Amino acid sequence: MKTQLVKYGVIATLFSMLLAGCSSTDTSDTSSSGGVKTMPSSSVATGKVDSSSVSGSSLDSDSGVARVFYFEFDKAILNSEARAALSLHAQSLKANPVNIRLEGHADERGTREYNMALGERRANSARDFLIQEGVNSSLIEVISYGEESPASMGSNEESWALNRRVELK
Repeated sequence: MKTQLVKYGVIATLFSMLLAGCSSTDTSDTSSSGGVKTMPSSSVATGKVDSSSVSGSSLDSDSGVARVFYFEFDKAILNSEARAALSLHAQSLKANPVNIRLEGHADERGTREYNMALGERRANSARDFLIQEGVNSSLIEVISYGEESPASMGSNEESWALNRRVELK
């Protein structure tokens, strides 16, 4: 009788733990991104996008504000220059809301799958910053090209540095 009670108690505990684990919806990653919340990968499209899908952009490409943001090797953390430029873009987007696309890229080192995920993390880093600055999240599309669309074809540190980027379009 006592062993049966213990057995039912263990089963009930395991079932409760299973239900508690399934009900979690927190998608924050505080260990590697400094408390920045990330979007679940199931909501992010990757692949090629027809450039006609982003139209009516009033973000002036001749404004002198950077539209390409570079990253360190294997990192998805925005540097101070990128944050300053994105802050200016955020002001523009709040004043004149238009759809934008953030395209994440990686250099050729690493597997194709890893680089797709890294490009996505980089684009999400820029997306999260814009949202924190008050930009409506429905205006932002995130896409990762990984290593598939290099800015520079070389296999050296200079080329790799140019390929580790997010482009705002």
